[in-house]
Amino acid sequence: MSKTPAGAVADRMPGLFMQVVIATILGLLVGIYTPSFAPDIAWTTALFLRLIIMAVGPLMFCIITMGIVGAGSLKTVGRLGGKALLYFEAMTTATLVMAVGTAMLLGVGKGLSFTPTAEDARMVAAYNTNAHLLHDGGISGFLLSLIPKTPISAFTDGNILQILFFAILTGCCLSQIGPAGAPVVQLIDSVSTLFSRMMRFIIRFAPLGVFGAMATTTARYGLGTIFHLAGFVTLYYFLIAVFIIFFLGTFLKLSGVNPIHFARYFREEIAIVLTTTTSDAVLPSLMEKLEQMGVERDVVGFVVPAGYSFNLDALSIYLGLALIFLANAIGTHLSIGQIAVMLVTALFTSKGAHGVPGVAIVVLAATLASIPSIPVASLVMLLAVDWFIGIARAIGNFAGNCVAPVVIGAWENRIDRERLKQTLSIY
Repeated sequence: MSKTPAGAVADRMPGLFMQVVIATILGLLVGIYTPSFAPDIAWTTALFLRLIIMAVGPLMFCIITMGIVGAGSLKTVGRLGGKALLYFEAMTTATLVMAVGTAMLLGVGKGLSFTPTAEDARMVAAYNTNAHLLHDGGISGFLLSLIPKTPISAFTDGNILQILFFAILTGCCLSQIGPAGAPVVQLIDSVSTLFSRMMRFIIRFAPLGVFGAMATTTARYGLGTIFHLAGFVTLYYFLIAVFIIFFLGTFLKLSGVNPIHFARYFREEIAIVLTTTTSDAVLPSLMEKLEQMGVERDVVGFVVPAGYSFNLDALSIYLGLALIFLANAIGTHLSIGQIAVMLVTALFTSKGAHGVPGVAIVVLAATLASIPSIPVASLVMLLAVDWFIGIARAIGNFAGNCVAPVVIGAWENRIDRERLKQTLSIY
C-alpha cells in the first residue's frame, strides 16, 4: 500500500532536534537583521512555556505519587529520599567550593574599580524585593513555604516545592490505606497517562518557542554584548564544562553508563534547554526517557522533581563565582569567616529557588544580605550578561538532574542493565 501524501510529508520532516537547530538559526537571523520585528514574535516563547507550565504541575504530582505508591513501603521511600538528599548536598557543596576557590585563585573582577550608583540600586530593586522572599523568612519561612494554603493553590501558583510536598503526602497516605485507596491510585495513574500524552504533543511546539526566544534575545542585547564581561562569562562556561565532563562523567562511569552515549540520548532536550535557557520545558521528556533507558519509575518520579529544587549545581557555581567577582570589583576584601558565612548562606538561599523570576540574581541578592560590605546595587554589572550566563546555568542544572536518578538508581540497584545497554547502544 502506498503512503498517503500526509505520511510522505511526515517522513520528509526533520526530527525535533533538527527543527530546534533550524529554529535557532532563523531566530538568530531575525534578531540580527530585523530586530524591530522581534518584539512581535515574543509571544511564541511565552505560549510554549505557558503550555509547559499548564501541564507540568499535574504530571509531576501524578508521577511522584505513583512512584511512592509503587515503592511499596515508606521505609523504601525514606531510604531513597535520604540517599538523594545526601547526593544533592554533596554535589552542591563541592561545586560551590570549586567555584569560590577558582575565583579567588584567578582573582576574577580585580581591576574593575566599580562603584554602584543610585540608578544601579533602582535597577536591581525588583530583584532585591524577591530576594527577601528567600532570605528574610529564615528557616521557619522556608519550612512554611513548603506547605500550600490549599491543594489547588500549589498547582495554580506552579510552586514546585509545594507540589512536591503535597504529592509526597498523598503518596504516603495512599500507600498506608491499602485497598480503600485503589480507585484513587487508578485515577491518578490514568491522569498521569493523560498528561504524559499531552506533554508529548506540547513538546512538538518547542521549535516555535526556541525561534521566538532566540530572535528576541538577540535583538535586545545584540551580538556585541556577548563580549561584555567576557572573562567572567568564559570562566563560568569553563567551570560548567568541568562539572559536566569530570564530575558528572565520573559518576556516570561509576554507575556503569557511557557518558558520550548518555549525552547523545538527551540531545533533543539539550538543544531545547540551550536555546530557551530553562529546563522546565524538558522535565516530562527527561523523566520519560530515563524510564525508557531502564531507571525504575519510582526512582525517576522521586529524584528528578526533588532535584529541580535541591540539586541546582550550576547555580551554585554561579553564586561562588559572582560573589568573589563582585567583591573584587568593588575592592572589598573578604575574610575566611565571611567566605564561610557566604557559602552557608548560598547553600540555603538556593534551595527551592527554582521558578523564582530572575532566579540567579534573586538568589545572589539574598546571599549578599549576609555580607553587608558588598552592596546589592553592584548586581547591575551582572544583569547585562545574565541571559548568556543563563544558557550554561540551565544546561548545567539539567545535566545534573539527568545524572542524579542514574546515580541513585545504581546505588539502589534499581536499573535494568540490559535495557540500559540496548537503549544507549544506538546512540
